Amino acid sequence: MDEVIQALQEAFLQPLNEGEQRKIIFWFDKDQEFAEYIHEISIENVKVHMLTEGNNFYTKVLLEEEDSTSNYLIYSNLDISMEDNWMLDTILYSKTFYADKISLIMNELNIDPSLRSSVKNYEKFFGSKERLRKFKGFEVSGFTEGTIELIMMSVMCNLKTPDFEDVLKVVLMDTLDDTQNKYLDSIAKYVGLEVFWNAVAELYGYEQTQKSLKTLFIHLTVTALSHAVNEVRLSLIKNYIATRNKSNALVFVDHWMHHKTDYHIYDQYAEIAEKEIKLSDIVNQLPVEEFKLADTFPYFDKAIIIYITNSLEGRLEDYETYIKLINLRRSKHYYERYQSIYEALYYTVKMFEFHKRYSMGIPKTQAVDMYRAYVEDYHQMDMYYRKFYFAYDNDSNSEILKKLKVMVENLYTNWYMSELSAHWSAAVQDEMKTSWILPGIQSQKDFYSSFVAPKIYNGDRLFVIISDALRYEIAVELVDKLNSETTGACDIQPLLGVVPSVTKMGMAALLPHKNLEIDLSGKVLVNGKSSSGMDNRVDILRVAVADSTAIHFQELKNMNKAGRRETFKGKKLVYIYHDSIDATGDKASTEVYTFSAAERAIAELYDIVKIIKDDLSGTNIFITADHGFVYQREALEESDKIEKEGIQAFEVKRRHLFSHEKGERSGLLDINMDSIIKNEHQITTYLPKATIRFKIQGAGANFVHGGASLQEIVVPLITFKNIRSGQKNSREIEKVDVKLTNTTTKITNSLFTLNFFQMEKVEDKRIPRTVKVYMVNETDEVISNEEMLICDRTSDKPDERTFRLRFALKSIPYDKNANYYLITKDDETGIIVEKTPFTINLGIVSDFDF
Repeated sequence: MDEVIQALQEAFLQPLNEGEQRKIIFWFDKDQEFAEYIHEISIENVKVHMLTEGNNFYTKVLLEEEDSTSNYLIYSNLDISMEDNWMLDTILYSKTFYADKISLIMNELNIDPSLRSSVKNYEKFFGSKERLRKFKGFEVSGFTEGTIELIMMSVMCNLKTPDFEDVLKVVLMDTLDDTQNKYLDSIAKYVGLEVFWNAVAELYGYEQTQKSLKTLFIHLTVTALSHAVNEVRLSLIKNYIATRNKSNALVFVDHWMHHKTDYHIYDQYAEIAEKEIKLSDIVNQLPVEEFKLADTFPYFDKAIIIYITNSLEGRLEDYETYIKLINLRRSKHYYERYQSIYEALYYTVKMFEFHKRYSMGIPKTQAVDMYRAYVEDYHQMDMYYRKFYFAYDNDSNSEILKKLKVMVENLYTNWYMSELSAHWSAAVQDEMKTSWILPGIQSQKDFYSSFVAPKIYNGDRLFVIISDALRYEIAVELVDKLNSETTGACDIQPLLGVVPSVTKMGMAALLPHKNLEIDLSGKVLVNGKSSSGMDNRVDILRVAVADSTAIHFQELKNMNKAGRRETFKGKKLVYIYHDSIDATGDKASTEVYTFSAAERAIAELYDIVKIIKDDLSGTNIFITADHGFVYQREALEESDKIEKEGIQAFEVKRRHLFSHEKGERSGLLDINMDSIIKNEHQITTYLPKATIRFKIQGAGANFVHGGASLQEIVVPLITFKNIRSGQKNSREIEKVDVKLTNTTTKITNSLFTLNFFQMEKVEDKRIPRTVKVYMVNETDEVISNEEMLICDRTSDKPDERTFRLRFALKSIPYDKNANYYLITKDDETGIIVEKTPFTINLGIVSDFDF
């Protein structure tokens, strides 16, 4: 009774409808459940009146003539028929109230009595307080039979808002086995399977006679696919393509694929579906151009990877197309899964491009010209080789990668290294044996006097980072990172490294010195003092600059900010030693990880620069190396090794030996050391030509240094100047801008394309930006597919910074007078960079895109 009174009170408190002067509520209680309680009912400002068989006319007069202003509750237990009903017109303009369970539920949920039969159908659903509570939690402005069914399904799927797209996704994500699907079971039990399948048919055009969740998933994915691949090409699976509301399937699949956690289940199903429909048979008949945009199934990426690999193997030189294809796939769903293979493929294509550029061979020129060509161009081949193997090592079981590896080794080891090192050795033989200098190229041994001393003389505080075996091409990548990710200004130049290109020589050459010496035990002396070990180096530095010190990177890293400040307080010159690459490559057990160590070294060196900038307020930084290295992945052939031919030597390593003998030896370069050291012991350094190694005991010959190859003796010198925000010449790091270029903002078709422009090219402090683009309505509900745009183009040409994206709108009613918005959102920060209002006037909804 309490519930009934509360329901009646709420009904009388409802605002008056248009034309209403007061509230009249007819309470029909046919089963006379409440007859004995009616006299107890008391509601403020409401008169209670009993309608009986004998007072119809009196009641009519009372309400229409005698009292036309009071609120009335008219109680009746009569079975009122339409005929001979004196009160019919009054009942029609008043409200009716029933106190049975269904009526109370409808009243509580504010469902119009006209929908009583609909609610009655689902009495079982409303029999649970928990389901009722969830149903009530959905804010709905007006109920229809359809919205009641949608809300019930949304309750069964534990959703926060009623949305059939979400209902469908929850059902499918549970399992594609209809007999095991708990959500489908619940819907069947409390709402009805027919309701679910009718909604699927209505929204997604799924009308199979034998309905199942598995064929529904195939229907959705194949319909989505038909937007990217011409339907004529999909004739074998045309029964799975919807004939109406096709864009709904595309949007549904797209939203599921791009969901940050739910996509895993989509991916599993997609693999099952593509086998079921024998997608590979269809795709293998198509030219790649016809499916390059397709994204619904993982097989498309496999097909593109196979196509490029086979094309490379067949020496088809359409390299620009392959690069464009790989870049196009980066914004697609399955790129992450195949990222290592795509990256390995990318660097393989770049190596083929390089080979094509030098199809006539790497030219034989003078030593200085070869050296400069390496700095300006050739070093890229070493970078491509390194990047290939870094990607390869992430997925080395892939058969495709094994195929690519054969091509890469053929290009790099058999052609590039073979040709480049042979020509360079010949140039060294002709021009540099007697004097280790190159005109116009700074020597590594002049590093301190030419670069450090002038800074110290000017009163500058200076940090010198020396990274063991930091090859020139790795340093180039580090410069790009520093330029694009810090506010500082950064450039790189080459130094001619000393020979032999070993740590003890290179490290000594970088210290302040009047002269360098090698004693008969092979020790390198700086001004007569041993230069090995941190303590000796600190002593040598302090002779030149009293307020100086040296430290290992790891020690610096382990300190906190206060510790760092205390350690370097008052220091004018700081040498920081870093050795991730050499420490890995120089050990037989770890040399295979050389290229991983190079990636790690780039990150660590970047961190050192940040520590110097942020914790130590340093502004002047040099980053250099003691030497580079030669590394090949494939096991060495016997022909890659050479005997030392009976030379009397007091030190023999893989790439050099020290001897007092003079004179030429077959296959060796004899380098006079007079121009490098104070050569009192008349030492000659013998280096194997090209990349040959001396035959010596022990494993680990793939990573070497000590010789005179360009990879070993082109030493990088990075000059980094920290420019703080607001200082002269300071430039903030900014992402490139991206803008919609379409002039019209009216959409007249559910499928449409839009053009975007990357406003600036990527360079220095202008860094790439990745955005997500999609349409929303005024309540921010996503109404289209999402497209990803990677704006990282470096070209000056505007047409090469233009993008064209294709969108599909959900098949729902659109208000031509409402605003809809194209959202361009930064994928990293989640910030909306552009919100463009659009109007949508589809007229007759069409699935054709003109």
